Amino acid sequence: MRKFGLIGYPLGHSFSKKYFTEKFITEHISDCSYENYPLKNLDEFRELIVSDQQLTGLNITIPYKSEIFRFLDVIESEAAVIGAVNVIKIRRHEGQIKLYGYNSDVTGIRDTLLPFIKENVRNALVFGTGGSSRAVCHVLKKFGLNIDRVSRKRKPGILVYSDIDSGFIGRTQLIINTTPLGMFPNIESRPEINYKMLNKTHILFDLVYNPEITTFLRLGAEQGCSTISGITMLYSQAEKAWEIWNNDSL
Repeated sequence: MRKFGLIGYPLGHSFSKKYFTEKFITEHISDCSYENYPLKNLDEFRELIVSDQQLTGLNITIPYKSEIFRFLDVIESEAAVIGAVNVIKIRRHEGQIKLYGYNSDVTGIRDTLLPFIKENVRNALVFGTGGSSRAVCHVLKKFGLNIDRVSRKRKPGILVYSDIDSGFIGRTQLIINTTPLGMFPNIESRPEINYKMLNKTHILFDLVYNPEITTFLRLGAEQGCSTISGITMLYSQAEKAWEIWNNDSL
């Protein structure tokens, strides 16, 4: 039996266990299982890897996508540039364990946004500055977009929410939430902008996927915006993780 799983804390918001369990049933994959491993801190990580010889691969979620680097033996170049890992492949040979880190968020983000990136989409606002934000910005740069990042605290090169006035909104076409705002169970929370400034020229993408329609997306839709749920990205990045775990060349 090969075991896969998800580490992070908390994990009540995660769909990964449900997704992979259903995948194994639907595709008649009988030799695999998937579990959640809620780790309050990463001091528990090494024991998890060593104690279960059947553990073959892991997904990483908030808040460990960057902190996990210190445990990894090899990090793919794209994940290293972004500074975030969300997939680990575990290789065991003659008592030795090597951990390989990847970022499948990049694939999920790229696949999700590609149908929406037209000639008129040139400027993007990205809410959040964590590992998911860095993956989003990496993809947006590949698309050739201009990017402004927004956080609760002012930092060099980073805006705060009070900076987002009608001028910013007017010249922006794509607005992306990479924060946990709106995630279950705090479903009423959302990025603090004036949603009345939005209109049908805007595209809103929320990486939160539980609930599928967040308050951020709902308020945007009420103003006529196009909206993209994080569930599309979830499916794409999960399939990329599965490819990583099963492709010996990766």
